[in-house]
Amino acid sequence: MNMETQLDPMKDDLPLMANTSYMLVKHYVLDLDVDFENKVIEGSIVLFFETGSQYTKISSAGEECCQSQCDETCKMGASEPCRIPMINVGTCSSKTEYNDFAVSGKEEEATSDENSNHSNNEQASGISSSKDCCDIENHGNKDFLLVLDCCDLSVLKVEEVDVAAVSGIEKFTRSAKLTGVSKKLENLRNQIVHELVTLPADRWKEQLYYFTHCSQAPGCGELLFSTGTWSLEIRKSGIQTPADFPHAIRICYKTKPEGRSVTWTTDQSGRPCVYTMGSPINNRALFPCQEPPIALSTWQASVRTAAGFVVLMSGENSAGPVQLQEGILSWYYYVSMPMPASTFTIAVGCWQEVKQQSFKQTAAIETNTEFSLPSSQSDFRCHEDICGHMEYPCRFQNPAARLQAVIPYRVFAPWCLMESCKEYLLQLIPQCLSAAYATLGTHPFSRLDVLIVPSNFSSLGMASPHIIFLSQSVLPGGSHLCGTRLCHEIAHAWFGLAIGARDWTEEWISEGFATFLEDIFWARAQQLSHDEIKGQQELKALLRWRRLRDEVQNCEEELQVLRPKKESTGELSESGASVVKYGLKAEKIFMQVHYLKGYFLLRSLARTVGEVSYLASLRKFVIKFHGQLVLSQDFLSMLLEDIPKQKGSGLTVESIFQNWLDTSGVPKPLLEEGETWKECQLVQQVNDEVSKWIQANRRIRKSSKKKMKHDELVFQQLLPDQLVLLLESLLEEKTLCPRILQYLERTYQLREQDAEVRHRWCELVIKHKYEPGYRDIERFLREDQAMGVYLYGELMVNEDAKQQELARKCFAAAQEHMDASSAKVVTEMLF
Repeated sequence: MNMETQLDPMKDDLPLMANTSYMLVKHYVLDLDVDFENKVIEGSIVLFFETGSQYTKISSAGEECCQSQCDETCKMGASEPCRIPMINVGTCSSKTEYNDFAVSGKEEEATSDENSNHSNNEQASGISSSKDCCDIENHGNKDFLLVLDCCDLSVLKVEEVDVAAVSGIEKFTRSAKLTGVSKKLENLRNQIVHELVTLPADRWKEQLYYFTHCSQAPGCGELLFSTGTWSLEIRKSGIQTPADFPHAIRICYKTKPEGRSVTWTTDQSGRPCVYTMGSPINNRALFPCQEPPIALSTWQASVRTAAGFVVLMSGENSAGPVQLQEGILSWYYYVSMPMPASTFTIAVGCWQEVKQQSFKQTAAIETNTEFSLPSSQSDFRCHEDICGHMEYPCRFQNPAARLQAVIPYRVFAPWCLMESCKEYLLQLIPQCLSAAYATLGTHPFSRLDVLIVPSNFSSLGMASPHIIFLSQSVLPGGSHLCGTRLCHEIAHAWFGLAIGARDWTEEWISEGFATFLEDIFWARAQQLSHDEIKGQQELKALLRWRRLRDEVQNCEEELQVLRPKKESTGELSESGASVVKYGLKAEKIFMQVHYLKGYFLLRSLARTVGEVSYLASLRKFVIKFHGQLVLSQDFLSMLLEDIPKQKGSGLTVESIFQNWLDTSGVPKPLLEEGETWKECQLVQQVNDEVSKWIQANRRIRKSSKKKMKHDELVFQQLLPDQLVLLLESLLEEKTLCPRILQYLERTYQLREQDAEVRHRWCELVIKHKYEPGYRDIERFLREDQAMGVYLYGELMVNEDAKQQELARKCFAAAQEHMDASSAKVVTEMLF
C-alpha cells in the first residue's frame, strides 16, 4: 500500500515516511543562507547515519541475513512477510525522474503522480516488490531506497561525502579490525562514520570538531533521488543493503517561500523576519529529515544572514555573530543532547536583547533562592548514577548543573516591545525557573532564550530546546498571564522535550503535564501561602472544567480521545514509517482537549496519592526517563507501583485507559467531582459580584432614570482569573443593557486587563451588540491573533450586518500574515 498516493496533503492525517528501521540519522550539520529578498533559505545539510535496528549486516561477503528480522516480525504478529525497501534497477535506471524536478508545486505534484515509478504502489513507497526478503537470489538486482521526510523543498543535488579525506580521521579507522573485502573505500567511510557517531559522551567536543570537518569534506559521487509530496527518496546504484549505503550524505536544497515549516513575516516594528512557528508538518519544509520521534539526533548549524539580523536557535551555546565579509554575519549553534528533528527551532529577525541594570537581575535571583532547593533532596541523589538514555553529556550527571536553580537566560523582542518586556517578563523568568527547579530538580537544558515572536503567531507560547517563543498577548495587563504561560513553557523542558511522547498522538503526556505543573510552578514563584495556593488552583480547575465542557460539546468526538490509536499506540510499520492521526486537522491547533483532560487526570491522581508523594513520583519519573521517549503506561505503571495501597481501590493502568484516555467526552470520574470547586472562597466571591451586577441590570431596566448612582453598589477588586469567571457568568445572562456594560468596563478597567479577560469582554460586546466596544474587538483581532480565532465565528453567528462587516474587515487586514491553519479555519467561518 503506497502512503504517498493514499494521503492527500490537505487531509487530516500526517504521514511520517522516513524508513528509520533501516537507517537512523544520528547527527545533522546545516549550512544555510537566509535570503529575505526572495524569502528562501538555501544551502546544504549533511546527515550522518547508523544502520537501523531492523537490518544489520553480519557477514563481510555482502550476504544479508534476514532471519532474525523475519523472526522478530512474526513475533510481532505482522500479517505480511518482512521486506527490506529496494527498488528494481531494471525498471528504473533509465528513467529521468531521479533528477529533481525543481518546478512549480503544481507541476511537481503532477510529475510525481503520473511518473511511472510512483504509479507502482509498492515501489513508490520504497517497499520491494520481492515478497520474501530472505530469498537472497531474488533481490540480487534491487537497490536499497533511503526515504526521508521532506515537503515543499527544491532539492538540487544529493551526494555521498568523502569523510575519509578529512585530515586526522585515520584514528577512527585504527580500532576497526578491517579484513580483506571490508577494506573497500565505501566500507572505510562507513566505518569512520560508525566510529564517529558512537564516540563516548565525554568526547563530545572532539566529535563535534570531526562532524564539522567531515561535513566540509568533498563529495565523492552523486546519488539518485526523487521527490514526492511528502518524501525524498535516495538510492545508490548497485547498493542493496542499508549497511552498504553511504552513511554520510550531503543534500543541497532550498526552501520555497510558501513552505509551511517557517513563516516569512514582519515583526511588530515592521521589519522582516522568519521563524519556525510550530507547523503541523514540523520541520520537513525547512530541511530533509527523519521525522519519527524515534530518530533522536544531535545537530549543529551555521546560518548566514545580512548584518542587522539576529539568529536565535535551539542550541546550547549563546551564539554571537561572526563577520564573514562586509554586511554578512554568520551564527553557529549546536546541541549535544539527542532530540527529535521536530524540536529544531530557528528565528531570524532584527530582535533586540532586553537587558536590565545588572544589579536588578542578580537581586531577583537571590531573593528566590530561599525555595530553590528541591523539597526532598534525597530523591535527587539516590538515582544520580543511572541514566536510562543513550549516551550524551547529561546535566543530571553533572554536580554543578544539579545545583543550578536558575540557568542563564536572555530575552529578545522587536524594538517596540522592549519596554513592555522590562515591565514583568524579565523579572518573572528567574522566579519561574527557580520554582520549576524547586519542584522537579535539575534543569534538562543549560540555558534559555525567550523571544517575543510576531503577532501572527497562532498560540500563546511554544517551547523548544533552549528557547521559548511567547506571544505578545502575554505582555499587557499585569504579570498573571505572562507568569502562568512562562511556567507552562518552562514545564515543557521536562515534559515534551527531555521526556518525549513515543507516539505523537499521545500529546497529552506533554500538554497535560505542562498544564498541571504550570499551577504548581506559578504558586511557588509567587510564594503564596497554602490557603492562597489551594484557592487559586480550585478557581483554575473550575475555569478549565467549564472550558472542557464547552469544547466537548462543540468538537468532533474522535478528536476528544487522548489515545486515538488505543492498543496500537507506539506501533510502527516494519520500515519505521507511520501516520499521525488527525495530525493535519486545521482546527486541532485551537483545541485544548488534550491539555484539559490530561490536566484533570494528573490532578485526580495527585489528589488520590497526596501532593507530596505525587511530586516525589514525578521527580523519580524525570530521573528515570529523561532523554527517552515514553508511552502513557510508562508513567502510569510507575506511579501505581509507588502506591500499593491504591491497587486495592480499583486504580489500574487499564481502568485509567478506559476512563480517561480511550474515550471521548468528559471522563466519568470528573463528572462525579464537578461540584466541589463551587465551595471555594474565590469562586463564592465572584458569585456575590455576579449577583450584584444582575441586580443592577434589573434595576436599570425597570427604572425610568437610565442613570446608575455610583454609590449604590460597591464592587470588590478581583484577581484576573476571577474576572474571567465573572465575565463568563455574565455571558450566560440573556440581556445586559449598554449602561451596565459601560459601567462594567469602567469598574474593572477591562481594556487594561490581560488577553484572557479582554477575550471574555469581547464576547460580551458581540453578544449584546455593544457598539462602543467594537474598537476593542478590532484591537483584539489585530494584536491577539493567538486567541482571536473564535471571535470571528461569534461575529458571524449573530447575523448582524455591522458585526459581519467588522469580521471581514479585520480578517482582510490580518490575512496576509496569518498562519495557514488559522486562515483556513477563519475562512470557513466567514465565507
